[in-house]
Amino acid sequence: MCSHQPPCPTVDSPDRQAAVIVSAHPEQGWYLLCNGTIAFDDTGEVLPDGRAVSPHRTVGALVVAA
Repeated sequence: MCSHQPPCPTVDSPDRQAAVIVSAHPEQGWYLLCNGTIAFDDTGEVLPDGRAVSPHRTVGALVVAA
C-alpha cells in the first residue's frame, strides 16, 4: 500500500502504528493507516487480514493513600 519514502512499517512490524494516517476519524476513535491497519484510540487494532489486536496501553501506577 505504501508508496512514499521512507516506506511505512509493514503490518507484521512491531511498530506498525507508526505508519502514516491515510484517513482520520477521531470523532469515532479510529484511523486507517497506510499499511492497511485500523488503529483505535484505545490502542487496539484490526489488521488487513481481519485479525484483531487487543488494546495494549500501559496502566498507570496505583497510588494508595496512607
